[in-house]
Amino acid sequence: MPALEADATFGFDPYAIAAAHLSPAARAALGGLQQTLESSIRPLLAEAWETATMPREVLEALIPLDLMQPAGVDAAEAASSVYSGFRNYVLARTDVSVATLYNAQSGLFRTSIGLGGSPAQAEELDPRVRSFDLKGVFALTEPEHGSDIAGGLATTARREGDAWVLDGRKKWIGGAAASDVLVVFARDVDDHAVKAFLAPTGAAGVRLEAIGGKIALRPMQNAVITLDGVRVSDASRLQNVNGWRDVARILRAMRSDVAWIAAGLQAGALDAAVRYVRERHQFERPVGGFQLVQEKLARMLGNVVASLSMVVQLSLRQDRGEYADENSALAKLQTARLARETVALGREVLGGNGILLEHDAARFFADAEAVYSYEGTHEINALIVGRALTGASAFT
Repeated sequence: MPALEADATFGFDPYAIAAAHLSPAARAALGGLQQTLESSIRPLLAEAWETATMPREVLEALIPLDLMQPAGVDAAEAASSVYSGFRNYVLARTDVSVATLYNAQSGLFRTSIGLGGSPAQAEELDPRVRSFDLKGVFALTEPEHGSDIAGGLATTARREGDAWVLDGRKKWIGGAAASDVLVVFARDVDDHAVKAFLAPTGAAGVRLEAIGGKIALRPMQNAVITLDGVRVSDASRLQNVNGWRDVARILRAMRSDVAWIAAGLQAGALDAAVRYVRERHQFERPVGGFQLVQEKLARMLGNVVASLSMVVQLSLRQDRGEYADENSALAKLQTARLARETVALGREVLGGNGILLEHDAARFFADAEAVYSYEGTHEINALIVGRALTGASAFT
C-alpha cells in the first residue's frame, strides 16, 4: 500500500495541516460536506460543464448543511477565516464553479454586509444570508474597468430625496441571475465617493445578460448587468461604505478566499492525477510506476502543501485581526501561480485523456486560468506586494 493516502475530506495532507487547525466538530462538518459533494454534486459536473449551466440541485444539496454556522461547531470557529478557508478548499477540491457559487454568498455577499453594513444592517441581514433566505452577489467590476476600478468606477448614484438612482453597467457578476439583490458599488455624483447599495435583481431598470463562450468556470453563470435609472431607498445603502478605502477593506478580507480556492483546486487536480495513474496501464505496467510520472506527482504535492501552508498562515493572522493588503495579495498571487503549474502537470500525467471531462483533470486545468485572473490579476497583486517591499508605488 502507498505510504501517502488521501484523507477523505481534505485530500493529500501529509503534514496533517487540517487536523492541526480545525476542531473535531469542524472536521466532521466538512466531512459531511465532502460526502455530499461526492454523492450528490460530482455526478452532475460533466453535464454542467458541457451545457454551461449550474444545476439547481447544487445549492439544494448544500444549503441544508448550514455550512456557515454548522451544528456543533463553536460560533467563533465557524466565523473564522481558517474554517471558511477550509470550507472553500473542500468545495474547490471537487469543483471551482461550485466553490465560486457558494463563496459568492458566504464570502463576497456576506462580507459586504458584515463589513459594509451598519451594525443594525448586519444584525438584521446576516441570518438571512447564512440561510440563503436572501441571496446576493457582489457587483463591482465593469465592462471597461477591472484592474483600474478604484479610480475608474463609472457607475453612478444620484440622491433624490429619500431614494438613490443608479445608472451604469457591471460585468463578470457570478450568480447574478439566481440572486435576490445585487451589492452595487457606485460613485456618488455629489461627493464622488464610492458607495454601496442593495439593489433588487428584479427592480425596474435592472437588466441581466448571461456571458457565454467561456472556456473556464463554465457552470458558473456570469452576467453583464445594466442599471438604467434603478431606484433604491436610502435604507438599502450599506452605511459603512463611504469611499474606496471601505471597498478596499472588503476586498482585503475576501482575497484570502480566492487563495484558498486556488489551493483547493490543486488538491482536486492531484486527486485526479493519482487516481488515474493507479488505474491506467501502459507498456504492461501501471503508469504510476514510471519515474517521470512520479516526479510530476511529487511536484504537484509540493505545490499543494506549500499553498495550503501559506493560506493557513494568512488566515491565522486575519483571525488575530492582522489584515494587510500585501499579505492577502501575496497569497493570492502565489497560490494562483502554483495552481497553473499544478493543473498543467496533472493534465500531462493523463496524456490525451487529460482533455476529457470524465477524468476531472480537464476541469481543473481550465478553471485555474479563471482563478489566476479573478479577484486581482497576478500583475495587480504583484504591484501591491512590490509597493510594500520598496515603498514606491508602480501603479500608473
